[in-house]
Amino acid sequence: MAENRCAPTNTQLEDTHFGYTLSLLNGKYKMIVMYWLSENKPVMRFNELKRCIGTISFKTLSNTLKELERDQLVIRKEYPQIPPKVEYSLSERGVSLIPILDLMCQWGSENKIE
Repeated sequence: MAENRCAPTNTQLEDTHFGYTLSLLNGKYKMIVMYWLSENKPVMRFNELKRCIGTISFKTLSNTLKELERDQLVIRKEYPQIPPKVEYSLSERGVSLIPILDLMCQWGSENKIE
């Protein structure tokens, strides 16, 4: 049974598939950004995301989006115009993580201690 575990005993977590998935979602705002991109509409602009999240600084949102883009979870599309227009959307890879976020939401709904 132990060979079927995602993070077997005596294995460094970062060396497992579980650790890899966590590394993609690790960060205070990554899952929140992905949630808004999946729930709101197919594309969002930077300031729309900032307004939805509310408590995030410009720099933190910018860094979070860069990391999500680097990990191929978010697509950044820049339009050559003045003023600059940039849109963000989930990639197919990012969309494939949404069921995990949905399960987390469901778990929270069923297990929240009031």
